[in-house]
Amino acid sequence: MSQIHVKSPKHCAKKQALYCHKFNKKLFFYSITILLTISSLILLVWLILHPTKPQFSLQEAHVNQLNFTSTPPIVNTSIQLTLSSKNLNDRHKETNLLSACLIGRQQPVAPSFVYQVQHDQGTGKMALNFKVIGKIRWKVGSWVSGRYRLAIDCDATLQSGHASSQLFSSKQGTQCSTLV
Repeated sequence: MSQIHVKSPKHCAKKQALYCHKFNKKLFFYSITILLTISSLILLVWLILHPTKPQFSLQEAHVNQLNFTSTPPIVNTSIQLTLSSKNLNDRHKETNLLSACLIGRQQPVAPSFVYQVQHDQGTGKMALNFKVIGKIRWKVGSWVSGRYRLAIDCDATLQSGHASSQLFSSKQGTQCSTLV
């Protein structure tokens, strides 16, 4: 007598679940492999390029004019400053000088500001804070990045000027903070 092997529906369902489990397992490992490969490539590109933000310093600052009127408090001023920018990336190590002349005529100010500046003139020292806001882009080969906001913040202590045309001046370099 021959044996008859009949598979029950219960047995078939168990076998399909096994194939489904193997498929999910392969899909999981393929997706993890692709994810790790992409992550490794991104890390490798970042390590090779490693862009660094530029470094700025205030080289010189001169207050050439500083006049006040008392009622209402109005200031007329002329300030000249020179910033130095240094590119710290490996292939483009360069330094640039940026000069600016800031002129303010008939600018209203608070009475406390007038008092503080007159006090600083009496002591022979004046503390100033310069802020520069701009946009910057990085270039790698022929690829140019998008624009990023650049904020530079410089603090300077100016002494009474030695030349007759300068009320206050500073020729000592001051490191500036840079935020990209």
